Amino acid sequence: MWMLVMFDLPVVERSDRKAATAFRNFLLDQGFAMAQFSVYYRMVSGKDSGQTLENKICNNLPEYGSVQIVAITDKQYENIKLLKGKQREDREKTHQLVLF
Repeated sequence: MWMLVMFDLPVVERSDRKAATAFRNFLLDQGFAMAQFSVYYRMVSGKDSGQTLENKICNNLPEYGSVQIVAITDKQYENIKLLKGKQREDREKTHQLVLF
């Protein structure tokens, strides 16, 4: 199974940014990888380990914002389509002179 964690956390106040960063770091420490800025994923061995991980996430929720957890099977995960737009061209690089 795969567990997806999607969240929308406020980042206006300094304390909110700190809480959002702590939550993202918690997910990384738990073995999650970032798919997008607020979407993280991880493989779990089954429903029991998924429930244990869900409980850990619930115990580390930020005070504000929303977090959604979705569990999907390997077959469902393998059907995910990655669609990408064109790459932006690099802007003309400017050379900066550094003086010491």
